Amino acid sequence: MTPRADDGQVPVWLTNLARSAELMTVPADLRPPPGGGRRSAILILFGAGSTLGPDLLLVQRSQELRRHAGQPAFPGGVIDPDDDGAVGAALREAAEEAGVEPAGVDIAGVLPDLYIARTGFQVSPVLAWWRRPVPVAPGDPAEVSAVERVPVAELANPEHRLMIRYPNGGAGPAFRAGAMLIWGFTAFVISQLLVLGGWEVPWDNGNVVELPLTGIPPDIDTPAQAS
Repeated sequence: MTPRADDGQVPVWLTNLARSAELMTVPADLRPPPGGGRRSAILILFGAGSTLGPDLLLVQRSQELRRHAGQPAFPGGVIDPDDDGAVGAALREAAEEAGVEPAGVDIAGVLPDLYIARTGFQVSPVLAWWRRPVPVAPGDPAEVSAVERVPVAELANPEHRLMIRYPNGGAGPAFRAGAMLIWGFTAFVISQLLVLGGWEVPWDNGNVVELPLTGIPPDIDTPAQAS
């Protein structure tokens, strides 16, 4: 596994967030079952951002994909045999999908694995600091249609938060960030990070939007089972 960065390279607030997140309680429906699933990794990449404070790197999947079409997500994918574990896979996927240079990224920690039941993926979230940002853009438009650096303050803004009710009756957190509507697994992770990072402010969780919505597949699962 790629070694962690020295403490001096990662902001103290992110080091503290990583320590808290490594000990977070994983809901029962997100815990990997005995034997796990297909190993994959995502890169949760924080950057210095602007006057609004730190930001997060997100990609939007192409509408042409067979799975997770059109969904905003963290860069990530399956861990290949040649990868250096979850960290190596997360960095490789971020480079391929968004043009991130791995040499400019410092690893803050690897969070507890999460499980996406619908697809059978066991996901290792890799928390990282973007020490040397570079311009980003979709690596392969057939897979990624957009890449955005979204301020954490924008995600925490109560006006940008809502709940989505899924066709099976379940509901989960969602975020509006520019043209993106972030839901499902990605929204669950962001919601947890806002709490652990001390960024969450009171918001109206009674603001529930029903699916299907324009541009969103009607067969979306609950947050614990969506991508």
